Amino acid sequence: MSNSDLLARSVAAVWHPCTQMKQHAQDLPLLPIARGEGAWLVDFEGRRYLDGISSWWVNLFGHTNPRINAAIRDQLDRLEHAMLAGFTHAPAVELAERLAALTGGELGHAFFASDGASATEIALKMSAHYWRNRGRPEKNGFICLEGGYHGETVGALAVTDVSLFREAYAPLVRGAAVVPSPDFRLAEAGETAVDVAHRAAAALEAHLATHHATTAALIVEPLVQGAGGMAMSDPEYLRLARALCDRYEVHLICDEIAVGCGRTGTFFAHEQASIRPDLLCLSKGISGGYLPLSIVLSGDAIYAEFYDDTTARAFLHSHSYTGNPLACRAALATLDIFADNDVLNANRTLAHKLGKAMAPLSAHPRVRHPRQRGMILAFDVESDPGFSRRFYRAALSQGALIRPLGNTVYWMPPYILDDTEIRHLAHATTTALELALTTALE
Repeated sequence: MSNSDLLARSVAAVWHPCTQMKQHAQDLPLLPIARGEGAWLVDFEGRRYLDGISSWWVNLFGHTNPRINAAIRDQLDRLEHAMLAGFTHAPAVELAERLAALTGGELGHAFFASDGASATEIALKMSAHYWRNRGRPEKNGFICLEGGYHGETVGALAVTDVSLFREAYAPLVRGAAVVPSPDFRLAEAGETAVDVAHRAAAALEAHLATHHATTAALIVEPLVQGAGGMAMSDPEYLRLARALCDRYEVHLICDEIAVGCGRTGTFFAHEQASIRPDLLCLSKGISGGYLPLSIVLSGDAIYAEFYDDTTARAFLHSHSYTGNPLACRAALATLDIFADNDVLNANRTLAHKLGKAMAPLSAHPRVRHPRQRGMILAFDVESDPGFSRRFYRAALSQGALIRPLGNTVYWMPPYILDDTEIRHLAHATTTALELALTTALE
């Protein structure tokens, strides 16, 4: 198969996500991928692209990772799928146990689904249903942060404060309350990131003081708000939010779909604040980027409110592929790599190298707010609205997949880059930035 053949067929037959399809017929490249090799994607003509964004933040240990491949092949010969309603199997049980252990046993109950938005839906429903079972059905509202993103299904859109995603479907959405973000780019003169966290927490407290009786939960992306522009915050906000949720009897939901699995420097981002949420959402990297899988972890207190003789008090949610054995085996292999290769410690060294590689860009006159949290690095660019598409095309021309969020350029690569690949990523970013800005001036 050739690049051109696949491109023509794909544009005709595949409706691509979050994409204006007409742009593919004009000037937005549609990249044909033949295979993956470690941190690289390769097209049908042999051109290689360094995957600087882990294919939408999912790939942790490289494409076609031998260890994850072997685990999935082994599972194929045992059990490919069985419904999890009334049945169980070893991969789901083992994965639930290992994730519980990573929370010190505090979040010991795993509910499985297929994708991040579904995990958000589950957590929201679980919280509201919990309060209903407690005899407090009026506690069914939710709070989210400005610029927060939690998915694009109807329930998840209610707590997503990104207008592009929400406005088109506003008539279908039951809106949540939106409170200020602790994004440290919002610092006023003389303020530190901790000051911004305290200011945002004060606004949250003011809202809860008035509305706690009708609020079920606060949902946050700990430390980094991804799709909202890689907005980074101090862990102090999580500590304050945890205390406020306790005081006002509101659940804290940590959406670690993007920031979990080592992205921020600890396996769970919330660990950096020395807290635990009531509900924890995981997806993306948990299966190593191989198969659709998401999980919501909860503690005993929430689980106990659903444990009853009455079906109406059970948690009423299901997916056909809940707890798929192949996906669970991929996740178990991913956790094995973390444990056996001391990945979190190795990532500290890798993150330092990435930070040094991006540092020269901080001096660029059009770059604003360079920032890093673990394996996530970003900066904003002062430019026009067409910057993102120009940069994306320019980066591809330099052999790198780097897809800006508006005018925010970011790196979120797999955890396997060597020094040569880091230099390639830095060179491609620097060159693409100049090309994108020069084109804007012409």
